[in-house]
Amino acid sequence: MRTTLDLPESLFKHLKARAALEGRSLRDLVIELVERGLNTRETVNPQQRFLARPSVGGHSPLALPVAKLNNADLHDLISEDDDERARKLMAGG
Repeated sequence: MRTTLDLPESLFKHLKARAALEGRSLRDLVIELVERGLNTRETVNPQQRFLARPSVGGHSPLALPVAKLNNADLHDLISEDDDERARKLMAGG
């Protein structure tokens, strides 16, 4: 069945990057994550779960040379987002 969802941009970027890094389609990744979420018995505030996940900053997943990325590259991308979030929190916004 086909449907349309409005996702926050940062979540969409995170999903696209993860799918690309895993070499799979966005559709397959989303289906797996939804099924896993429906099968879990854990009760977690969805906003807390979303905020705890790193995103890949402002980089387009298609612009990244996925085959050449290593753990250090991914750490740098995640840290960029964490650094920006920390600056906003320290600035009171």
